[in-house]
Amino acid sequence: MPKVGMEPIRRKALIDAAIAEIGAAGSLDITVGQIAKRAGMSSGLAHHYFGGKEQILLAAMRQILTNLQLRVRGKLRYAETPLERIHAIIEANLDVGNFEPEIVAAWLTFYVQAQNSAEAQRLLQVYARRLHSNLVVNLSALLPKSRAEHTARGLAALIDGIYLRHALEHGAPSREHAVDLVRDYLILQLAQGNST
Repeated sequence: MPKVGMEPIRRKALIDAAIAEIGAAGSLDITVGQIAKRAGMSSGLAHHYFGGKEQILLAAMRQILTNLQLRVRGKLRYAETPLERIHAIIEANLDVGNFEPEIVAAWLTFYVQAQNSAEAQRLLQVYARRLHSNLVVNLSALLPKSRAEHTARGLAALIDGIYLRHALEHGAPSREHAVDLVRDYLILQLAQGNST
């Protein structure tokens, strides 16, 4: 019988273990037993808390998205101008914590999972809409609306693309170089938008 007050601790342990297992496997080809073993508990207890593998994976995805949202909020707290806010959003999305191999692997597997899971697809759509909205709101203070939309889509594509490169290439740009690439694109778009 589960100990009272242990559920949040065990749930977190299972979520962390799921992320680590995904990172180790580089795919969703993992079992509840593997996740539970890494978390130091039985697979029966893992099923008790989550019901099954998909629910554990969705909880892991929610945790990664929550961590990202907290980083964005933390960076935005110190940004005053629209341009500072855009830079804060870029910094948070390309935070050093997001470049840990297991987090990169988890992001990629969640994109794959979203092809077959409506809930995973919904979570990724929430992430994409939030990123787009945050960028457009601030870009609209600097560019015409249509140009702001276009630039926001480009920034989001660059951010996602950088993680793909990190997952697939050993020579992918460093985190610092990745931030510079995204900022260079932003500078170019702002210059083009203000010259038209």
